[in-house]
Amino acid sequence: MTGKKIYWMPDWLDRFDALVSAWLDRHCQTVLCLCLAIIFLWFGALKPLGMSPEEELIKNTVYWVSPAWFIPILGWWEMAIGIGLLFRPLLRMALLLLILQIPGTMLPLVLLPEVCFTNFPLGVSLEGQYIIKNLFLVSAAFVIGGKVRHKKGSD
Repeated sequence: MTGKKIYWMPDWLDRFDALVSAWLDRHCQTVLCLCLAIIFLWFGALKPLGMSPEEELIKNTVYWVSPAWFIPILGWWEMAIGIGLLFRPLLRMALLLLILQIPGTMLPLVLLPEVCFTNFPLGVSLEGQYIIKNLFLVSAAFVIGGKVRHKKGSD
């Protein structure tokens, strides 16, 4: 166990806190990768299947390309991110694909503010909330990326 003892905690609680914290530190990358993989695989698969609730938003945002090919490719891209997050040798590639994809997901905030906001800048629509939650995906990717050089047993 490492770290400073928390002075106001009883010894037994401090030891328990240190154990839990160490376990979380060892497994945070694995848990984040799994959770992100589920999100990207699930949401990505909906696009080529024609079941994505974001389809209309994508069509209205990226109006200069044909949605007939763009939406399925975007779905396959997202599924590639999900698969890459599941396999350590593919992790760096998955993180790169994720970071390249995120600016596109933020485009509706700029191109379609009337859809994303009910009262700019704080009143956010359901679509806007869906987009803004991607900030969490980016922060999770940063945590994963920050530990990508750690040895397998210490992630």
